[in-house]
Amino acid sequence: GVTVSAELGGKVSEIAFESGDRVEAGDLLVRLDTTAEEAQLRSAEAAEKLARINLDRNRGLRANKTVSQSDLDTAEANYKQATAQVENVKATIAKKTLRAPFSGQLGLRQVNLGQIIEQGTPVVTLQTIDPIYADFSLPQQRFSSVAVGNEVRITTDAAEDKSFSGKIIAINPEIDQATRTVRIRSTLSNQEELLRPGMFANVKVIMPQQDDVLAIPATSVLYAPYGDTVFVIDTTKDEATGEEQKTLRQQIIRLGRTRGDYVAVVTGLKEGETVVTSGVFKLRPNMAVVVDNSLALDAKLDPQPANE
Repeated sequence: GVTVSAELGGKVSEIAFESGDRVEAGDLLVRLDTTAEEAQLRSAEAAEKLARINLDRNRGLRANKTVSQSDLDTAEANYKQATAQVENVKATIAKKTLRAPFSGQLGLRQVNLGQIIEQGTPVVTLQTIDPIYADFSLPQQRFSSVAVGNEVRITTDAAEDKSFSGKIIAINPEIDQATRTVRIRSTLSNQEELLRPGMFANVKVIMPQQDDVLAIPATSVLYAPYGDTVFVIDTTKDEATGEEQKTLRQQIIRLGRTRGDYVAVVTGLKEGETVVTSGVFKLRPNMAVVVDNSLALDAKLDPQPANE
């Protein structure tokens, strides 16, 4: 919403609304007294008419070589100046007529008939009720997980038995340095007008349905320019003894998105395969290993800083 304010000062001569009215874009709200400007307009229009007559006369005389080109140029300049003065007075009169900039519902009237107001004096607030915007903040660590078009669901104490659905239409590109949050704007249908500007609400962002992904701890990955790899533990038989043993196979993988301590594997691994999750820089292919999970790292999807 906006606060409709006076663009110029003057005396309120007409008020065309009541507090709480619904208005359409362009509807008259307030008209200021323009008696002086209307007199100036009549004078300017008379001067413009005279300048036009003088210009036409000079054009005819110039065609007969009776006046100089300089005289004609002066007549043209005088006419343009007179026309500009007419437009200037008309613009002043228009600025003293306040109209609704968009459709919506008005608030409480803040001026009275006959009141002398100054430039910038608030006249009335105007709010769009349907559809309505819902602005909210998210922690910066969630910034990359939302996108324009994501669905939101909103509940409020004013309508406890209802939820309202909408979509995210804009995400502020700047993070608030004080709160480390990002501002997000959504829009919702509000045909029953149960939601109002300034109301407190609970907002839930509905994430799009995603396919299941194969994820491993990020510490499992051996990053390299030629390709990222992991060490897969295979169970094989020792040719000499016939006993089963566990050996390492270095497998090239392609990584996807990360979340917390985990990274998604797009290709290169199969579900059920066992990978080494720590100390991968010390390993080499075909090395015999013994699994000891007592030293395994506690990877989390949403790690939190330790309390000091």
